[in-house]
Amino acid sequence: MRRKIALISAAALVATGGAVMVANQASAAAGCSAKYTIVNSWPSGFQAQVDVTNLGDAVTSWNVGWDFGNSSQTISQIWNADKTQSGVHVNATSLSYNGTVATNGTISFGFTGAWSGSNPAGTNFTLNGTACTGGTTGGPSSQSPSPSSSNNNPGAPVVSLTSPTDGSSFTAPATVGLAANASATNSTISKVEFYNGSTLLGADTSSPYTYSWTNVAAGNYTLTAKAYNASNVSTTSTAVSISVTTGGGNNGTHVDNPYVGAKVYVNPDWSAKAAAEAGGSRVSNQPTGVWLDSIAAITAPSGSGYTTSLRQHLDNALAQGATLAQFVIYDLPGRDCAALASNGELGPTEIGRYKTDYIDPIAAIEADTKYSALRIVNIIEIDSLPNLVTNADGQAGATAACATMKSNGNYVTGVQYALSKLHAAGSNTYNYIDAAHHGWIGWDSNFGPSASLFASTAKGAVGGVNTVDGFITNTANYSALSEPWVQPSTTVNGQSVRQSKWVDWNFYTDELTFAQAFRTQLVSQGFNSNIGMLIDTSRNGWGGSARPTAASTSTDMNTYVDQSRIDRRIHAGNWCNQSGAGLGERPRATPAAGIDAYVWIKPPGESDGSSSLVPTGPNNPGGKGFDRMCDPTYTGNGRNGNSLSGALPNAPVSGAWFSAQFQQLMQNAYPAL
Repeated sequence: MRRKIALISAAALVATGGAVMVANQASAAAGCSAKYTIVNSWPSGFQAQVDVTNLGDAVTSWNVGWDFGNSSQTISQIWNADKTQSGVHVNATSLSYNGTVATNGTISFGFTGAWSGSNPAGTNFTLNGTACTGGTTGGPSSQSPSPSSSNNNPGAPVVSLTSPTDGSSFTAPATVGLAANASATNSTISKVEFYNGSTLLGADTSSPYTYSWTNVAAGNYTLTAKAYNASNVSTTSTAVSISVTTGGGNNGTHVDNPYVGAKVYVNPDWSAKAAAEAGGSRVSNQPTGVWLDSIAAITAPSGSGYTTSLRQHLDNALAQGATLAQFVIYDLPGRDCAALASNGELGPTEIGRYKTDYIDPIAAIEADTKYSALRIVNIIEIDSLPNLVTNADGQAGATAACATMKSNGNYVTGVQYALSKLHAAGSNTYNYIDAAHHGWIGWDSNFGPSASLFASTAKGAVGGVNTVDGFITNTANYSALSEPWVQPSTTVNGQSVRQSKWVDWNFYTDELTFAQAFRTQLVSQGFNSNIGMLIDTSRNGWGGSARPTAASTSTDMNTYVDQSRIDRRIHAGNWCNQSGAGLGERPRATPAAGIDAYVWIKPPGESDGSSSLVPTGPNNPGGKGFDRMCDPTYTGNGRNGNSLSGALPNAPVSGAWFSAQFQQLMQNAYPAL
């Protein structure tokens, strides 16, 4: 750009015989808006994301500066940028592959860091030295526009509060997610402020405009959003009224996040098995999911292999003083079409029996007013819809069984029926659809199509997307919650780790970043903006002596990844009784942005499948199949890169107690027990 201007100026000088023609050429327009998000925080550490939108002319390299609010805040690992830090001031600079940013393009990078005392958000953001105020300075011409120019008359902002909705109810101490849409004619939005009455709660300078209001006490509140344009003209949205009630019960309302303030049911059946193990009392009081994996599981008749019926579990929850219970709805026709260890009892065409003998009885029990003060969370049909995206047509994992289920439509029909009936059971029921995990649908070829299928399925339910409260990832799987040293933007010796054998071009390497990104994708497909994600952390801790404590120093990409990754599986496609796994984060509500809770839906110690063929009989209720992925000698297939299965030996059938696995999970727990 500079060279072109210089040539034009030289030509003009020659044409005028040495007289300089003044073109009033000003410097390129510059401006930006910045958004700083704390993705996750833990004692002494945190993960953050920075998104800076370039509002000025395109740039070919960038330097984003900001100030931390606490001198103890330091960056330990950054991805998608290089960094320097001096005291509280940080500069993040572009890399060889991401320096060019168009007008209205966004610069995104993330980092992990350390803190003590407090962990405030960054402030005073700049882009190439220009303050990120949401407006621009300079431009292609220094001449002022004419008085009639519309640029002199920017329109007042238009703003609406999109979340929460008017009349919403929460339970104290509540987390209320606020979101707003804002725009301005002939101008930009510099910021959106969120208010409770006249009290400023917080602000956001880039779209989507959001704020998370935490630890909200019981009471009635009036919320508004106030948008400012580049000329500092503001508009306030229509007010929204919400209520925050005390106690963990249902109180006759359907709350935004059922886990907030709730006491979650501890299944006595699982708890007794855990407590009987040496050292098991350290975790036997943790809440776990109850799997309704057959029609018999609903009533638990004598000789069925089940000891506690659905109704008895709900009665037990009331007796415990629990205010939330978790149930896995898991008996679709042709269930688990891509595996054998958990094949179900219903054939591919038995959709009628699924409705009348399975879903209808569950819905009737959950609708009993005896349980109206108990929040009932239903986890909807593990491993069903994602199989239609990845394992039905022409892919490495395709199976004839999945092709059948895609063709007959009974996965979609069954999920729609479950959503419809369980949502209608009462305001105290909550539906979370299984959304696989990053190592399954993290590739762009699976990511968008999965969200699209979930959306079209939910929209076909009676009640549409309102039947869905959220989604759950990593159910009964082992994907690490966070990978601080192996992110898709990490480079080794000039190569992206996405090229490594382990990452295999995936756009995600851990469950937290995947779940948060997938939530955004789901909202873009039409789901409500207040949906929340659950992450099953029952077996993804990967602690013990094999857990890396720092990034590898190797300059070989595959060596770096293998030495740096938290997830120690042989391949991310391995799913059965994984050797070396450990208990993960303990169940808790609102652990990170967009995440309703970390949960233990798969009860630790329950086997994923048998290591060897087990015939149908008393030791194998339901005739669960034998899957070679549970055999430690199996050398794999296309779905796990033809790798060893990584499974533990001597495992019993799916759902049976596996003492050796439980002991390993406790030994390798992270955080440690």
